[in-house]
Amino acid sequence: MAGALVVIPTYNEIENIEKLLRIVFALRRKFHVLVVDDNSPDLTALKVKELKEEFTESLFLEVRKEKSGLGTAYIHGFKWALDRGYDYIFEMDADLSHNPKDLVRLLEPVEEEGYDMAIGSRYKTGVNVVNWPMSRVLLSWGASKYVRFITRMKINDTTAGFICYHRRVLEKINLDKIHFVGYAFQIEMKFKATLHKFKIIEVPVVFTDRTQGESKMSSGIISEGIFGVITMKFKSFFKNYNR
Repeated sequence: MAGALVVIPTYNEIENIEKLLRIVFALRRKFHVLVVDDNSPDLTALKVKELKEEFTESLFLEVRKEKSGLGTAYIHGFKWALDRGYDYIFEMDADLSHNPKDLVRLLEPVEEEGYDMAIGSRYKTGVNVVNWPMSRVLLSWGASKYVRFITRMKINDTTAGFICYHRRVLEKINLDKIHFVGYAFQIEMKFKATLHKFKIIEVPVVFTDRTQGESKMSSGIISEGIFGVITMKFKSFFKNYNR
């Protein structure tokens, strides 16, 4: 099955999920969507099941027993997609902070221009975020600069979570060896792709903070990103990543 699949992890996204899915399925380019729900108490999965009756050929649902981290949800979705033969696999937040209309813009360089991976970048052309307090803007922008300095990745938005992968990237990266499950998961995936010398492009996007539901950001997630990066970089010196 050659096609495009969007993996969307959810935990208590009942206020956003229907609107998001309807926008995706109304796009001129057809995408399939896999929702990976961590047994949301607000019954997000039940809403997705209702929508599956309308979008029978394009909407899929995997429900996990408990909240186990963003990274493990994406890896679950990536493996699901690879097993079913999708060529283009996306990761996208459920809270509408990522504009679904940008899915087409991320797909084009991978599908048509030979890139292995396209990143929806908040910092490619300045700082493109809406509804964030200045403190969070500085934290996010500074974190990307810090990660870039430590890892030497030539990526402006190292913590971005809006990405299109060609399947060859996810096949090459050993998904069972991805260590981080929170904020640093995004960094580790980009770092591994860079070490394998995949061709990566940043596509400028505008990031709009959620207006419904609660943010999943926490001090523990931020700490994982800050301190885990150093360990990740150190370990990379002892492994050969030639493609």
